[in-house]
Amino acid sequence: MDLAACIELIEKPMGIFSILEEECMFPKSSDVSFKNKLYDQHLGKNGCFLKPKAVKGKPEAHFSLFHYAGTVDYNISGWLDKNKDPLNESVVQLYQKSSVRILSMLYASFSATDVGSGAKKGAKKKGASFQTVSAFFRENLGKLMTNLRTTHPHFVRCLIPNESKTPGVMENSLVLHQLRCNGGCWRASGSAGKGSPAGSSTGTSNRGTGF
Repeated sequence: MDLAACIELIEKPMGIFSILEEECMFPKSSDVSFKNKLYDQHLGKNGCFLKPKAVKGKPEAHFSLFHYAGTVDYNISGWLDKNKDPLNESVVQLYQKSSVRILSMLYASFSATDVGSGAKKGAKKKGASFQTVSAFFRENLGKLMTNLRTTHPHFVRCLIPNESKTPGVMENSLVLHQLRCNGGCWRASGSAGKGSPAGSSTGTSNRGTGF
């Protein structure tokens, strides 16, 4: 399944990330204004962006994305606040001095650590820039893709076992759909055949016919 349209919907200019970052820059923006902009820009124009149907017993969804794993619903409540990710600089400095080694290591290179060295209390940081979580993610994703293009990586495919996020529940039709979409059926069958003491190419082939 070609995911180009879905990827463009998320990361291209005026895509979901772009609109989210834009909304974070305006003081009067809200979850409603964010949702309205998404609908105005993509609903009916991109087949991967859908308006979800209300289903009794399921959490409220504001928009849906269609890709190889099926149709996934998203609730955007609080997205703007979460994307701004305001972190108090005093808290960062406290974490740096923590006696818990892993905590101090996590915040050792945090940019806010440079604040306050010789600066007056309440003074603004020179050259400071506002960066959202989504912008930071895209920056790191770009670096990752650059590294991947220069190597020969191997991937682990993740499958969603159920849509209710309930542990121990396997929705066979949902899992089978994902396997069929990404060609995982035959790879899964081959791996099972190789991992079994009695496995053989004939056995793997027979198992595959069941799909």
